[in-house]
Amino acid sequence: MAQSRPVGPPRPAGPALVKPDPPGGRPPVPLGSFLARAAAVTAGLTVAGAALGLVRDQTIARIYGASTDSDAFLIAWTVPEMAATLLIEDAMALLLVPAFSHALTRRSAARAAGDDPVRELVSATFPRLFGALAALTGLLILFAPQFVRALAPGFADPALAVDCTRLTALTVLTYGIAGYFSAVLRAHGRFLPPAGVYVASNVGIIGTTLLLDSLWGVRAAATGVAVGGVLMVLAQLPAFLRQMPPRPPRAGRPFGAAPRSAAAPLVGLAVVAPVMLFAAGRQSQVLVERFLASSLPGGAISHLNYAQKVAQMPMVLSLMFCTVTFPVVAKAVAEGDHERARRRVENDLALAGTVVLLGTALILGYAPQLVEVLFQRGAFAARDTETTAAVMRVYATGLIGHTLVGALGRPFFSAGRPTWYPAAAMAAGLAVTVAAGAAAVGPWGVYGIAAANAVGICATALLLLIGLGPRVVAIEVRAVSLALARLAAAAGAAALAGLLAAPLIADPLASLALGCLLVPAVFTAAGLAVRAPEVVHLLALTRQRIRHVR
Repeated sequence: MAQSRPVGPPRPAGPALVKPDPPGGRPPVPLGSFLARAAAVTAGLTVAGAALGLVRDQTIARIYGASTDSDAFLIAWTVPEMAATLLIEDAMALLLVPAFSHALTRRSAARAAGDDPVRELVSATFPRLFGALAALTGLLILFAPQFVRALAPGFADPALAVDCTRLTALTVLTYGIAGYFSAVLRAHGRFLPPAGVYVASNVGIIGTTLLLDSLWGVRAAATGVAVGGVLMVLAQLPAFLRQMPPRPPRAGRPFGAAPRSAAAPLVGLAVVAPVMLFAAGRQSQVLVERFLASSLPGGAISHLNYAQKVAQMPMVLSLMFCTVTFPVVAKAVAEGDHERARRRVENDLALAGTVVLLGTALILGYAPQLVEVLFQRGAFAARDTETTAAVMRVYATGLIGHTLVGALGRPFFSAGRPTWYPAAAMAAGLAVTVAAGAAAVGPWGVYGIAAANAVGICATALLLLIGLGPRVVAIEVRAVSLALARLAAAAGAAALAGLLAAPLIADPLASLALGCLLVPAVFTAAGLAVRAPEVVHLLALTRQRIRHVR
């Protein structure tokens, strides 16, 4: 193994690394600056979408509490959760971003010959995708009773869950179209519309729930999910259409002849199958949880859901930069620049690990205050706060695993060629989750289910970290692991400080506000003490930005 070296946040790009010339002949934008701006835009809209997601969950909690009604909605919510993972966040992006990145690298030369690989890829994939998703939506609506019975066999009100599931089934089609648009736009370096899809979705859910609750009850929330999916599509449609230029003239090619640049094999069955299985396995953690929790007392599914939604916010924020840089990794692999791909992946892992471990420390220290401030009102009582906070702390121990799985899956599929290793690693981790959950649900209930989730996803992350280097991008596993271990030590110190300080202030909002200052301060100090290079680099970058502002 080559000599290990510290892994830090993204290094400035050299002068040769620039974003391609935009239309109109404006000067090229340095890649580092472009990625920073794209990450900032993505971060802002991600935070906005996450905030609206909390408002959505607060609305559901205030109106329905942790009850059979909220459990029925959450059983139906499994459909858009699965659809978001498969069709927006993971599978669709892992398939199409590399495919369109490869097509874009050939576009200039192909257009000179009268071809456009991008348009040809759209023509080859979108109609088939639309037909498949429409058929799957119809099947899910038709077989909703069987779906509910399989997912939650012990649920007390299956008819209500079936009604909600039939409404949320429409997201299979709308999320699939939205995910397709997102992948195409990200490959073209357009991050604003894709980052705003969850803002649009949550606006639809919240508005429809408040408008129709008095008429339809919890079915109004399920209707809002369907409305939100339509808004996702409409939010990206204009930008997507702008990326589809007029068909170029067919220079030297007879009318109707096959195009010379065939990009469709990049999304053939051999590539699609391992990606879909990997993404489905990742989301199946939630299916296992709801299956096991359906036999517990009413509200168990809701406690797991509220805890998971808040606990995963640091993970969502930590992966935003990986989302922005995924096209860069795919393009580097397509061009054969494996050194640039390696640096990018290592830097992404370091930055994602820093963000998620800082968030983990805050959750471990201040989970009761977080839940009380966010949810304890209306039908959501103090007992629900206590249970949800305890579950959230258990979930938080697996956040680093969830983040690494999300970050490491991208480089595995960046080459656009078949690789079954991620799906196998995900299957192994899922088997650990199932075995641990089945053993723990009896004695420990929802806490055992959450612990099984953390153990299983961390097992998957470890397998992916070990397997990435020899197969795709030769990252320095030892250096990355050492950097993450140092960050974890700093997070442990920060969490301990939070646990000791949180009870000292009775008001939950004031205590949480102090924690938002205390935990980062202790994390930074502890990171410097253990010589975590990421903390040093981030401090230097912060000082540089402050001097620039002054």
